[in-house]
Parts: sequence; C-alpha cells; structure tokens
Amino acid sequence: MSDPQNTPLLQPVRVGDLLMPNRVFMAPLTRNRAQPDGTPRAMAATYYGQRASAGLIVSEATQISAMGQGYVDTPGIYTDAQIGGWRTVTDAVHANGGRIFCQLWHVGRISHVSVLPGRRAPLSASAVRADAQVMTRGGMQACSTPEALDNDGIKRVVREYAHATRCAIDAGFDGVEVHSANGYLLDQFLQDGVNQRTDNYGGSLSKRMRLLNEVLDAVCQVCPSARVGVRLAPLGGDVFDIHDSDPGALFGYVYAQLSTRDLAYLHVVERFPGSAQSDADQALIKGLRRRYAGTYIANGGYDAASGVAAIETSHAHAVAYGRPFIANPDLPERFRQGAPLNAPNPKTFYGGGEAGYVDYPFLDDPAR
Repeated sequence: MSDPQNTPLLQPVRVGDLLMPNRVFMAPLTRNRAQPDGTPRAMAATYYGQRASAGLIVSEATQISAMGQGYVDTPGIYTDAQIGGWRTVTDAVHANGGRIFCQLWHVGRISHVSVLPGRRAPLSASAVRADAQVMTRGGMQACSTPEALDNDGIKRVVREYAHATRCAIDAGFDGVEVHSANGYLLDQFLQDGVNQRTDNYGGSLSKRMRLLNEVLDAVCQVCPSARVGVRLAPLGGDVFDIHDSDPGALFGYVYAQLSTRDLAYLHVVERFPGSAQSDADQALIKGLRRRYAGTYIANGGYDAASGVAAIETSHAHAVAYGRPFIANPDLPERFRQGAPLNAPNPKTFYGGGEAGYVDYPFLDDPAR
C-alpha cells in the first residue's frame, strides 16, 4: 500500500443498522478453550477484548445445543452458565469500543458419539458418514455415522436456533451470524453430496434451502434482520467431505434468495487455509458475488494489499481476517502503519491455555 494511513480497509462501513469504524473484521476462529460444559473461560474475555479494534468481531463457532457440538472444549450459547460466561466477553469487547456478533453453530454429522449426550449418533440431512475427523478427549477420531433428522427433529433444531439467538442477545452480543458453511449442518442440507432426502427438505434447490430459510425466519423473529448475518462456503471441496453436483446453480440460488432478506451481511469463505484457488474457483466466486445485493464480507487468504483491492474493486465491503488476528490483536493498527505482523504459532491454535492465545504482543509492547 502506498499510503497506509488512507487505506480503504480503515474507512467506516455500515453493516445493517451499525456503523463499523473500519473494514478489518475478525473472522470466527475455533480455539477449543472453553470449559467442558461449553462455558467460555475467563481468559476468553481478555482474548476478545484485546481484539476489539476490529471493525466487527465474529465469535468462534458456538453450538446452539448439546447435539450441535462436534469437538471438545468448544463453547455453547444455550444455558444460563454459558450466557454468563459470554457476558464477560461482550462486556470486555464493548468496554474497549468494539462490536461482536455470535456465530451460531450446529455441526450436524461432523461429530463423534463421545462428545454427544448419551453417546447419541450425530444428526444430519441424511445418514451419510463424513470422511473426516474431529477432536475428542481420546484424540482425533473419525466422524460417527449420523442419523437423518426427521420432521420433528428439524422443528427442534429450528427452535434451538431461536433459543440460542435469545441467549446471545441476553449475553450482550450485538448480533448473530448463522453458520451455514464448511460442511456443517445447514450446509449438509444445502449440498446434494450429503442431502439425499426425497421429502420437502431435499431434491430441488428450494427444498434444500428450506431449513436455512426456516432457521433465518426463526432467528429474525428474535433478532432484527439488520443484526443477522449468514456465512457460506461455495468451494466446499475436501473440507469435511462436502460437495455439490452444481455449486454454481446451488449457491447462485442461495445468494439471490438471501438478497431478499435485508440481512446485515453475507460472509463468504472464498478460500480455505493452505488450499489453492483455480481459475474456475475464482470465476465461480466472482460470478456468485454478483448475485448478492447486500453487504458482502470476503474471507480466505487475504492480506492487507489484497484486502484493499477487494474493497477498491467493490468485490467486498469488508474483509474478515482469521489467522492474522490470532497473532496480531492490533491488526487494524498494524495495517494503518504498514507495520510487520507477528507470525502465528499453529501448535497453539487448538486447545491449551494462555500461551498462543492472549500473549501475542501489541505494537506498543515494550517487550516486543
């Protein structure tokens, strides 16, 4: 960037009914540091409070129910204890001038019986086991074979999303993001590589999107749509064994339908860490982008320069950064100054204590 002080990444942007001070958003980042009951630990308030200079923080994925959990030590947002734990987090973010949305998560089939109540089988659109692994108390284990949700189960899941939304508001979150990406439950209903149903939730594009629509209807009855975002990942590929026979048609339809909802934003995972992006992938992402008329947040492999380019070309209104925010709690200021970035330590990404979580230095840290 020739003039870091004037980078468009640091210009305000309106998201729903909120004016964000910059366009450097913090992406949701699973860290596996919650208590066994899903209540955030005290150090989570420090972690998120340190990163309050982000234009918007999207919390780590947070399960909406006990059956929505896929890994050990991930947080929930459905009990009084979890609400209280998250309240300390949102208070810390707000005290430092920040804004934070809660990402609502149901993993569906990306789970193992050992992390679910009563060792129940995971739930999904269809009884198709994912060729993937999850973190359990016994280490990484293959996903368990899921049960297909019946109609009563689907209704229960929709109610759980509404309940989790109420809990998030009670915990002080500024809004919620419905996680419909990365091969988790709502994505499992969208993509025909998993969804083999022949009822009103399978087959046509509209039927496969029905659960997402019902979830959004329920969430938006609790929280204004201007405070509700959605996350999608059109390039599923090898991520949790998710794929569709025609992703262009599927996600073109989903983007267009979401455009009619007056949501806060659409947040798109355009690339996964370590993955290459082909010309066809880039063309798909760019073509889909034209189908969504609202505020668009891009995520996936961006640095400062490519983030600026995304905004200057009107591809995105804001850019969500993941791993750079793990290692750089003051990422917007580093972009402002054109300063070097701390390198993240992958060994401390998942699980553990304060090391690699709240101990990365700020620019003004005299010990750096």
